[in-house]
Amino acid sequence: MTCVEKDVAARIKDHYKGQRKMIIGRVAHITAPHEGREQCQFRNKCALGCPFGGYFSTQSSTLPAARKTRNLTLRPWSIVTKILYDKNSKRATGVEVLDAETNKTYTYNAKIIFLNASTLNSAWILMNSATDIWPDGLGSSSGELGHNIMDHHLGVGASGTVEGFEDKYYYGRRANGIYIPRYRNFFGDKREYLRGFGYQGGGGRSGYSRSAEELSIGAELKEAMSEPGQWTMSIGGFGETLPYHENKITLDKTKTDKWGLNVLAFDCELKENELKMRKDMKADAQEMLEAAGVKKVHSRDSNPYLGRGIHEMGSARMGKDPKTSVLNKWNQVWDAKNVFVTDGAFMVSTACQNPSLTYMAFTARAADHAVNELKKRNI
Repeated sequence: MTCVEKDVAARIKDHYKGQRKMIIGRVAHITAPHEGREQCQFRNKCALGCPFGGYFSTQSSTLPAARKTRNLTLRPWSIVTKILYDKNSKRATGVEVLDAETNKTYTYNAKIIFLNASTLNSAWILMNSATDIWPDGLGSSSGELGHNIMDHHLGVGASGTVEGFEDKYYYGRRANGIYIPRYRNFFGDKREYLRGFGYQGGGGRSGYSRSAEELSIGAELKEAMSEPGQWTMSIGGFGETLPYHENKITLDKTKTDKWGLNVLAFDCELKENELKMRKDMKADAQEMLEAAGVKKVHSRDSNPYLGRGIHEMGSARMGKDPKTSVLNKWNQVWDAKNVFVTDGAFMVSTACQNPSLTYMAFTARAADHAVNELKKRNI
């Protein structure tokens, strides 16, 4: 953490008697060289998949590992339009693919299919895999396919300025920021809403980007830019959204994309539980920063809609009963046991943490199960 973050963290811990904590966030980075990958170089190339392989990404980790098996074929510009299903064997036989450049259709056969097109697109593929058995799509027998759409709701928090550290700065580009774990509805605390929220954020000094707001030019501008700006501290809430059956996506039979494929229609909203939670998310953020000595604190709450958090979950929930879920406990589609869905679509709740590492863990678990079941000839 930066010097300001360490100071704020210590003050929060002291003020709330250890019931609230500010820690550094957790990330999927390696800390030592590993199989041709180097640890984080603080080069801020995360959005490119990291050319050093310092953090986990498809480009730096799983694709190179798959390539080493010599069993990997990459086919770019491919739009999977449907999963092919054989009603006699009650198994999927492969996938149909539309070439995005040539508009030609191809079929690929497989014993096992892992569907990980991301939450919404995985549901779209299942819906588009309609048959005379399930007109609403593969995996729709329970009536839950496309329902229970969730996301983390955000856009609420607080920020302010910090004094007394004008002689301090920080170096490098770290891979993450600070995190304040959930504390509401814990430790005997009982709120008017279910579940809770955490905060992400950070403290730093404003840089050259602030020059856009400067009205000065020439020497005056150069002098203003020769020193780093004011220390600031900001935290933003990530709240849990409950799984509501009525929050859903469906195939829009009236609109198609450039390839002639039906697009998704969305019918999702935050409800009373989330709106009540946001009041605490806003008030608590301001209270904590003021208790930590941050100055000129102002809170914010803007644009509370699903999708802003880009942590979409739900649409093909897992469960113990095929009458109330799309997938079983091993992420297998109840209606086709050789189809696995291990992206955010399988989630039945969101908690308030970033979910990607959970997807990875469930994917590894499901892949191991798939291999064992294949060896036993159960799928």
